[in-house]
Amino acid sequence: MNSDLPPKLRRGWTTGACATAAVKAALEGLWGAGVPSQVTITLPKGETPTFEIEAAARDDGWAEAAIIKDAGDDPDVTHGALIRARVATGQTGQGIRFLAGDGVGIVTKPGLPIPPGEPAINPMPRQMMKWVIHEAADIFGKSADLDVTVSVKNGAELAEKTWNPRLGIKGGLSILGTTGIVRPFSCAAWIASIHRGIDVARAEGLTHVAGCTGATSERVVQALYGLPDGAMLDMGDFVGGMLKYLARHPIQRATIGGGIGKLTKLAQGARDLHSGRSQVDFELLAEWLDDNNVKDMNTALEAYEKHGKKLAKIIVEKARIEAAMMLRGADVTLDVVMIDRQGAVIGRAS
Repeated sequence: MNSDLPPKLRRGWTTGACATAAVKAALEGLWGAGVPSQVTITLPKGETPTFEIEAAARDDGWAEAAIIKDAGDDPDVTHGALIRARVATGQTGQGIRFLAGDGVGIVTKPGLPIPPGEPAINPMPRQMMKWVIHEAADIFGKSADLDVTVSVKNGAELAEKTWNPRLGIKGGLSILGTTGIVRPFSCAAWIASIHRGIDVARAEGLTHVAGCTGATSERVVQALYGLPDGAMLDMGDFVGGMLKYLARHPIQRATIGGGIGKLTKLAQGARDLHSGRSQVDFELLAEWLDDNNVKDMNTALEAYEKHGKKLAKIIVEKARIEAAMMLRGADVTLDVVMIDRQGAVIGRAS
């Protein structure tokens, strides 16, 4: 066995899976003999994880259970968060009603899977909770007329570290997950968040959005164009994911902002700008600059320090052309803005 191989990353469970398990345990407390110490649920693809119950309580007409979220080896902001669900007997015929407890946000903008005014509990977690409620109702011979309140301890503070405020989700976190499983370092989750940002911007009627590779370029681009927070898409390295979605869901104008290295990779055709998944082609850069010495350089910044505005002009123009190709003819006006490490604009193409 090769001891140099990295260890296999451990998967975890979404907030939606944790909330579902908490609901199932709470139903045992409401209709059964009491809240159990652990509970097993079935995920949408058939997996059956078991969750330990961290805390429980019950009284006349209600019961609740709480679970500590385990996100595995994913750097998830909600890893270790206490997810609590309370089930309470509702009015006859009302069905299942979802409520936002402390730390769970309320949707305030259109364009998300849940309409404004509703708790930020996404469709699949709602469906998973409905499954366990109807299953328990059949077992105990009860009516599934319930108020289900989901809360997350310190959720409002945790939400400030997510995209929720920008997406118009106020007061806390979203209860998320389509499979119930958190896969470590998921690129798909990030790209899905970019897509939701575009959906919200379109629903709000915004005509100009921007995707930037980092916090500094985002700050500069937002100030440069006077854009509202809702127009700023957390693109990161996923320029391809953003532009492919804009090609199918166009907005009148889009700006890409970034530093020298990442925009050079975009100019050379990269769709993913992460250092582990794309690299600057220094031979091609040397050809563009007509300078063979560039072939031996270590960074695009080094080439910029020698060629300055000439390099910046070449890169932003080629980056804009590559980005336009990803839009596949969509009616989107495209700008590219390059900044240096101090946040100064050193190149623009439109």
